[in-house]
Amino acid sequence: MGSEIQMPTLTTAQWQRMLTYGTAQQTSVGDFVFRSGDAEYDLILVDSGEVEVVRDALGWVEEAVIAPMGPRSFVGELGLLNGQGAFLSARVTQAGTVYRVTRAELRRLMAEDDELCDIVLHTLWARREHLRRGPAALTLKLVGTASSPELMSLRRFAERLDLVHSAYEITPEDREYLAHHDFTTEDLPVAFIQGEPLVRATPGLVADRLGLSYQAVADAVVDLVVVGAGPAGLAAAIYGASEGLSTVLLDAVAPGGQAATTSRIENFLGFPFGVSGADLIGQASLQALKFGVRVYAPCEAVDLTPVGDDLLDITLTDGRVIRARSAIVTSGAAYRRLPLDRWSEFEGAGIYYAATQLELRQVLESPVVVVGGANSAGQASLYLAANGCPVRLVVRGSDLGSRMSSYLVDRLLEDPRVEVHTGSRIVALGGESSLDRVSIDSVGDVSARGLFCFIGADPATSWLSSLDRDVDGFLRTGVDIAALGMQWRALGREPLPFETSLPRVFAAGDVRRGSMKRVAAAVGEGSSAVASVHRALAG
Repeated sequence: MGSEIQMPTLTTAQWQRMLTYGTAQQTSVGDFVFRSGDAEYDLILVDSGEVEVVRDALGWVEEAVIAPMGPRSFVGELGLLNGQGAFLSARVTQAGTVYRVTRAELRRLMAEDDELCDIVLHTLWARREHLRRGPAALTLKLVGTASSPELMSLRRFAERLDLVHSAYEITPEDREYLAHHDFTTEDLPVAFIQGEPLVRATPGLVADRLGLSYQAVADAVVDLVVVGAGPAGLAAAIYGASEGLSTVLLDAVAPGGQAATTSRIENFLGFPFGVSGADLIGQASLQALKFGVRVYAPCEAVDLTPVGDDLLDITLTDGRVIRARSAIVTSGAAYRRLPLDRWSEFEGAGIYYAATQLELRQVLESPVVVVGGANSAGQASLYLAANGCPVRLVVRGSDLGSRMSSYLVDRLLEDPRVEVHTGSRIVALGGESSLDRVSIDSVGDVSARGLFCFIGADPATSWLSSLDRDVDGFLRTGVDIAALGMQWRALGREPLPFETSLPRVFAAGDVRRGSMKRVAAAVGEGSSAVASVHRALAG
């Protein structure tokens, strides 16, 4: 929240409107208007006096002042919109008057006043971007061994949720680091949260500690639960919330799905120069927060059961239950793996299912192999090559253009940094603790610091065995449903577009039979499914 960020200049009229959403409080020097670790805290409007934002001392570093905030400024950060607890403190340095805007009132402000909503959202987003590069990043510090799959999982979770954090990779020469903190290698990875170590950390444990996990509220019923936060799920959640439905969005990993792992999307409407999957998903996630979507991740659904005539129970892995009036399943698909010895051993230590900056840092301009024949493999190959990696693209089929867009084929064949091997298969993997070579049947052994796998995915529907699926596991919807149960006769209607064989449960995106497996199509399906949700709930 540092001095590099200029607070928006608010007119007297704008400031007076903001004050109407708050409750006045007199302050004295030394008061804290909120402290790091507070699960609930307010947006603070500084009407007079001054409040400084600080990162508390963490044991190994002293306190750091992030920024002073004077009159007509507001103190708060993007975590206010997604339920994250405070990771910074705000201390009064000049006595005066502040106005406290609760999270509920902040939601009301953003729903009622478009002008103030834009000002607040732009400011909170800019602050988050700045905080990620400053001393606040030490409030969540992830420590693990280099190329550790567990550390990669934590970093991917933190980056996809846009958490303010830092990461430190321990090398064999860093044994003193472990000894100094009284840790062993079995304790890794460790997440330092406000200076307190969380050993053998997982994304779920970190999310619980940060207040990002779903917390059941007695007798609470939401209008819509969206299961899966890829493009289809984000679109469904945004359209549902923007049209007045209380909406919960769940994802087993973090928002984005496979789209977040795509290095460059060039055929998405409105982006003539292309857009990275991470940027597209980041903006969509911000949009979801703007409209009041409650986003929980990692949060995996394991069961969906009808309750009575008009409610559904969505059960999570930890046994918690979300009760809803409707659900949209956008759980996407799980990455396919090659049937090779040592595959699981090298996952996260040389084998990757995405080509983003996170994975790029692991291969460091070294030779890599990409396997797959569709657009995602072509885009990954070009991205890796453009960032200094010699690339071998392995395609099982003989025709590169059979499943890949022609513009990608042309660019791949013209790029001297990419060597294409059609009619080829990977037959073996090699290396000690991490991958360093790959065997291709048409070439033999080649050096490879990374193997990027884009060979498709299987629908994530095993938890929905009671719903009508095709032989490959994709959910049937609408007129495609093979047979209707007795509950439909009582309803007196047939399934709506995108509705599954269970009333008020819909499906969109890659998980649905007949979907196009494209980002733009997934966005369209997710938003269109909401129209059917409204019709079902109105009936």
